[in-house]
Amino acid sequence: MTRHALLLLAALPLAACMGSGAGAPDPAYAPVLAAPAPPAPANGSIFQASQGYAALTSGARAARVGDIIQVQLVERTNAATQNSQSSDRSGGIGITPPTTGILSIFNPTDVAMGGNTEFSGRGAAAQSNQLTGDIAVTVVAVHANGLLEVRGEKRVRINRGDEFIRLSGLVRPADIGADNRVASTRIANAQITYSGAGEVANASRQGWLQRFFSAVSPF
Repeated sequence: MTRHALLLLAALPLAACMGSGAGAPDPAYAPVLAAPAPPAPANGSIFQASQGYAALTSGARAARVGDIIQVQLVERTNAATQNSQSSDRSGGIGITPPTTGILSIFNPTDVAMGGNTEFSGRGAAAQSNQLTGDIAVTVVAVHANGLLEVRGEKRVRINRGDEFIRLSGLVRPADIGADNRVASTRIANAQITYSGAGEVANASRQGWLQRFFSAVSPF
């Protein structure tokens, strides 16, 4: 009993460390700031393309690395599937023995047989998800074809729990509105994560020992 108690006490710090890092900020979603502009060359020209040129018609829209874009989360998915199948098969065979001779000892029911097989199955599944809100992300790269690569993270602490949203993807400049907003449905290769950490999230999960027995249980 003492040895088992020591093993449990030794595993508690490891489990605590595994749970504490679940909601830690991800360095991959850290904001990317614009690089300092190089000094203007002394060529006497007013316009310098190296100073981070953005067309006047773009207004307040993001166009360079480090600019901020407001993403409107309007994710809504609904999926349903249903299938059914049934089959029926039957067969029989019977032989009438002769009434005379050595085979007359058999009755007709002795040489008759039949079989019947029937199957019926039905399955259905449905899933619905919805995510609404807003998150501000930064432009981390501008590709050769003009696509803006955006990435960002939003964290909110409510009482004794953390809620965070992470988003990354590619945005066309033409899809950015005049108010510098873009819908999440127009982001290509979108990676959206909404999760939480803290006491509330921990209370909704199984304990580490119970998860272990659930993993090894054959039932």
